[in-house]
Amino acid sequence: MNGGSAKIEIFKPFGEAFELMKKILFQPFNFEKWLVIGFAAFLSGHFAGVGFNFPIGGFPSHEANPNLASADWEQWKPWLAIFIVIFVVLILVLIVVLSWLKARGNFIFMDCIVRNRAAIVAPWREYRREGNSYFLFLLLVMFVSMVIFGLLALIIFVPLGWLGQGVSSDAFTPLVVILLIVLGLAWICFAIFFGVTSYFMIPFMYVRRCRAVEAFREVAGLILQNAGSFILFCLFSICLLLGAAMIGGIATCATCCLAALPYIGTVILLPLFVCLRAFGLCFIRQFGPDYDVWAAIPEASPTPPPIPPPLPS
Repeated sequence: MNGGSAKIEIFKPFGEAFELMKKILFQPFNFEKWLVIGFAAFLSGHFAGVGFNFPIGGFPSHEANPNLASADWEQWKPWLAIFIVIFVVLILVLIVVLSWLKARGNFIFMDCIVRNRAAIVAPWREYRREGNSYFLFLLLVMFVSMVIFGLLALIIFVPLGWLGQGVSSDAFTPLVVILLIVLGLAWICFAIFFGVTSYFMIPFMYVRRCRAVEAFREVAGLILQNAGSFILFCLFSICLLLGAAMIGGIATCATCCLAALPYIGTVILLPLFVCLRAFGLCFIRQFGPDYDVWAAIPEASPTPPPIPPPLPS
């Protein structure tokens, strides 16, 4: 499929997404539907809860005997490494579980928008294969990218450390700064490209019911062939995200920080999340039926007209 044959627009899909958001959430308004779709958005990563500050004062402190504190420290010091390892493992497990829920939740939230329904269990089961494949793919890419960039850092900076022993700092420091800038720019470019690709992999997997590797290959090729359109999409999306952040800040102040709470804030700001996700779906559908999530929904067959009763003889 040649995605560059049609005119790709930016503002028209946003208008379509705004109208779709109104249809889903306000025509008619159903609070129970808001709660269910809000939970789907919450699973997909729209937590809407940031910046929790817990009080750290008010706990009793032991100030009387410094020798007692030293004795306690010596007693717990052998266990410190074990506690650190357990804490790191728990954090990693939590990150993996949340990433898995987010991967599965992305398909649920998109299904709610596409089918205009409030459902969690049905899409959770229907797109289990695609959601798990997407999660494993993201996990693999994250691990491989960390290994690659770590090896690049070792290959570059270890020889520089040896060379720098006989070179003055005035000549060595600019070289290190330049290499850090190059690595940083390379990481940013990779993160943006992979972020956009993985974002549009979900609609493709939703339509084709394929694995994540196939979706990545197809979507990455589409982005490279239509780089200008996707750059405009990213720039406009940044403006939308800045506007959404401002609306979220105003909503947080207006609701006495209720909009900052997980799930509650998701429900309050649900029109923003639905509109932003629908914008991506309306944009990508311009590249053909393989990217049109609404084309994947089978049309309901028309009900045949009733057969009239036979005439009396």
